[in-house]
Amino acid sequence: MTPEQAAHEARNAIVSLPGRFMLDPATHARGAELGFEGFDFYAAGRGGALGDVPADVVVSAFVFFPPATVHAAWERSASVLSRRNAAEEWARCAHAWARANLGDETDWARLSDLLGRVVSRADVAGAPLFAAWRTLPEPASDDAKALTIHRLNALRELRGALHGAAVLTVGLTPLEAASVRAPQMVPIMGWTDPPRDPEPLRDRWQLAEARTDRMLGRHLSVLDDTERKELVEALGNTE
Repeated sequence: MTPEQAAHEARNAIVSLPGRFMLDPATHARGAELGFEGFDFYAAGRGGALGDVPADVVVSAFVFFPPATVHAAWERSASVLSRRNAAEEWARCAHAWARANLGDETDWARLSDLLGRVVSRADVAGAPLFAAWRTLPEPASDDAKALTIHRLNALRELRGALHGAAVLTVGLTPLEAASVRAPQMVPIMGWTDPPRDPEPLRDRWQLAEARTDRMLGRHLSVLDDTERKELVEALGNTE
């Protein structure tokens, strides 16, 4: 399996599996317990790995969220926890979700090892949230489910950065891209404008997806053909 093919086949799992902890009621409950309002835990937890930066830096890294929504959440969350502590709490929610929800049919130790080799050797250029997440402490090696989701979320941040760049280079706005990929999420993400008609945008969005596969595939080239196939199959079993 070529690196680009592996990136294409794995993309749904890379995006959706870590996304489950973000939408989990337990994560929202933990955020409320800590003192965050609604979207603020997402903004502070995900963006907090960047440190105490201006809101525009978080806007630039999130790409697909409306700037006003990110600005407001970032400012509101500043007094709840330090940025680093918020990021570490966010990571703990990912780990807790994995322990509680991932089954036993997958060899999580092997999957976490394959992911770790990709994540540890990937170039951080153009991927600030990936670089920042990679500085957070990992779960212990014998906590394989938690370690897998931790490393998979790192890969999600890497792919997200590459995809954001690809979307912008094909001439789509963040709102237009969201309208093609997940129009039902547009209001949930904080956009006040309605989703755009996706049909005139679809060809450019597919071009952006292909460019993302190509760029992410370069990072997957640290694995050999057999290992890439093993990674894709293991991730496929999690969907």
